Amino acid sequence: MLQFNLGINVQLFGRAVLSVTVALSVAGCSLPRGAAIQSEVVSESRVEEPSFQVVKVTRNDIPALSRWPVTGWTGHYHWFSDSRGPDSSVIQTGDTLQIVVWDNQENSLLAGDGTKLTEMPPMTVSSSGKIFMPYVGDVSVRGLTQDAARDRLQERLEAIASSAQVQLAVVEGRNNSVDVVGGVGAPGRVGLESRNTGILSVIAQSGGIKDELRNPLVRLQRGGKTYDILARDLLADADSNVRVRGGDQITIVEDERSFNVLGAAGSQQLLYFEKETMSVMEALSAMGGLEANRANPEGVLILRDYDAGDLTPGMDGPDMQQVVFTLDLTSADGLFAARQFDIHPGDTILADGIAGQRRADDSRIAGQCGRVWQHGQQHLRHGSGRTVKRPAEKPAGRFCADTPAWTMGGRQPSVVSPVSTVSRSVSSSSP
Repeated sequence: MLQFNLGINVQLFGRAVLSVTVALSVAGCSLPRGAAIQSEVVSESRVEEPSFQVVKVTRNDIPALSRWPVTGWTGHYHWFSDSRGPDSSVIQTGDTLQIVVWDNQENSLLAGDGTKLTEMPPMTVSSSGKIFMPYVGDVSVRGLTQDAARDRLQERLEAIASSAQVQLAVVEGRNNSVDVVGGVGAPGRVGLESRNTGILSVIAQSGGIKDELRNPLVRLQRGGKTYDILARDLLADADSNVRVRGGDQITIVEDERSFNVLGAAGSQQLLYFEKETMSVMEALSAMGGLEANRANPEGVLILRDYDAGDLTPGMDGPDMQQVVFTLDLTSADGLFAARQFDIHPGDTILADGIAGQRRADDSRIAGQCGRVWQHGQQHLRHGSGRTVKRPAEKPAGRFCADTPAWTMGGRQPSVVSPVSTVSRSVSSSSP
């Protein structure tokens, strides 16, 4: 009678453990996988016809990889520097000259009866840089300062009025002013007081950069070319405060360069560049680092797309348009490489979370198995009501260690039943 009851209870316990294990294993297989698995990505390089290229990033590879084509932008912002110019402004095409001629001669050709001055109608500097003066003809004034233009006009008038004196005022036109389009407190046209007016002075006169702009980028358009510089770099370097010229257009925009973060990271979102260039290590810091309980530091992946024209056999460029760069942050070499390898706009950073998730699943299954084992022990009783002794070796621990929740290859786990172990232990402890 004792052996019969004991056998039935052992069989019931074995079936209970087996049912819970299979249920947990199936549940583990159906869990969302999150980021791509590092081992599966790396294995792509070993297939006969890979669909993308896998490149392991080490310190020794950084010099060669730095010569690869840049994706997502030009690789750096283009700015310029220039030397100091004269303090006075110069006359440009489109400026308006207001001229008054003083002449005290009798019967002057320039002054009217009973007056000693003649106020000329406003004259706009033509595209050829000239204005027309009565009795004198065309006079070239573009590129001259206000004082130099006055001296030239007076010199030309001496032939008809030797005692004439010229009074000149210049009203800046579009070519002697700059347009501040947006990103400031008061957009509009700003006249240039001198040829040494810096871009920071123009921005200040326009109300300054708006506070709500994220990582503002100063953009200047001149002569069909566009120049960019981050506002923080403009403020930090005095040589970057270049002189503006008439006709320049300035706008302040947000730096739109970004990269994606997926997987077992501190955040899964679109992140914007915080500076002109960012290394992988800086990008990991910006995204909040890797989650300690989920992330696998051996599996940090950077996905990048290249143009067909960028393909170059060998280490001078990518072999395929889609490339996955792998970094192992568990070694010093990988950490130093992460500090030197730059991400590009449009990159995707995948933090492999399978290792951490697998450990969490194993712990959860181990806890479930332990509770089932304790529950099963309560039913292993002698016919007289005496509880059978617990074995020295914990079957639950052996079972859970040998049976992972699920494997990276997607194979079903093998189920090792502890029934035989329980039977041996019970038999040895029977009276």
